[in-house]
This record gives sequence, C-alpha cells and structure tokens, in this order.
Amino acid sequence: MPRLLLNLRNVPEDESEEVLDLMARHHIECYQTPPGPLGITAGGIWVKERDDYPRARELMDEYQAERARRARAEHDQAVREGRAETLGTAMRRRPVQVLLYIGLAIFILVIFFGPVVALFRAGSG
Repeated sequence: MPRLLLNLRNVPEDESEEVLDLMARHHIECYQTPPGPLGITAGGIWVKERDDYPRARELMDEYQAERARRARAEHDQAVREGRAETLGTAMRRRPVQVLLYIGLAIFILVIFFGPVVALFRAGSG
C-alpha cells in the first residue's frame, strides 16, 4: 500500500525532481501525483511499497538536512556579499508593496487589540 513521502505544497520543482532522482538511485519505487484542480490538494510523492518507506524516510531526512545546509550557506554567502534582501533593499525595490504589507500588519493589530484597549479604557473611567 502506498505511503506519502512528501506533500508538494510549496515545494519547488527542482526539489521534487531531486527527491524522485534520489529515490530512483536507491531503487525505491515512487510516483508523483499532481495537485488537485481546485487547489485543495497539493499533490505528493508516494512510495509504492510499504516496506520501502522507512528507508525512503531516512533518505529524505538526510536529503532535507543537506538541502537546508546548502540553502543556509547560500544565504550566508549572499549576506557577506551584500546581495541578501533586507528591509531597506525591499523598500527600494518595491516600496508600494512593502508599505501595503506594513499597513496591513498595523490594521490587523488594531483589529485584534482595539477591543482590549477599549475594555481597559472603559474599566478605568
């Protein structure tokens, strides 16, 4: 019976291809399901044989640890070279978008904390 190895929600295409290649190199039969037409399901990579799942999970954990290490190293390199995006660079590149996000965050905080502030004011008056 197949078991889900990787949910493909927010997974870049290169990562799903690397995972399928990894499983193929280790002779673990897998298949990929596409996302649903309404976006409810994200698709996935499934291990065909239940007995292969523990080994596939072990390989997957090693792969994800290595990918995370690579991503951190690339980010650290970008920071050292001044290529990493900061609030300042985002503000220069997309000022309207950044201001909209900041405004939205403030609006959400007002909605959540407005009633609390009103309760304290009513109680102290």
